[in-house]
Amino acid sequence: MSDLLRYREDAATGAPVLSLADFLAADNAVAVRIEPGEDARKLLPHLGRVALVEVAFPAYGDGRGYSSARILREEGYTGELRAVGDVLLDQLSHMKRCGFDAFAPAKPIAAAAAEAAFATWPEVYQKTVDGRSLIWALRHGR
Repeated sequence: MSDLLRYREDAATGAPVLSLADFLAADNAVAVRIEPGEDARKLLPHLGRVALVEVAFPAYGDGRGYSSARILREEGYTGELRAVGDVLLDQLSHMKRCGFDAFAPAKPIAAAAAEAAFATWPEVYQKTVDGRSLIWALRHGR
């Protein structure tokens, strides 16, 4: 999973990552960046053409990006979903559970530390988009 740590600015296609407003104004854009406070649901009619969604985390305490990730994944978005900015080691596993599959932290995170973070909590209590069974279901054979 160390390949989840990405330190690049453009989508895999080389297309520029546009602001949400610029993306919505363009009809051929494939990469978009959502800032805190922007409504990820505005992307729902365009999910078929989106290859990359970057979700900005300007400060580690700003959790609005988690909601953006959940909204997009629950509505069927299957492209790359990248957390960008003040992404900390302790947040990686929670971000992954909400649907992020790539990370571009402002401060580099060692690949070994990221691997350990992803493996820290093998059992989970809340349902999210990563498909893991809930611990109560495992305990009760469901």
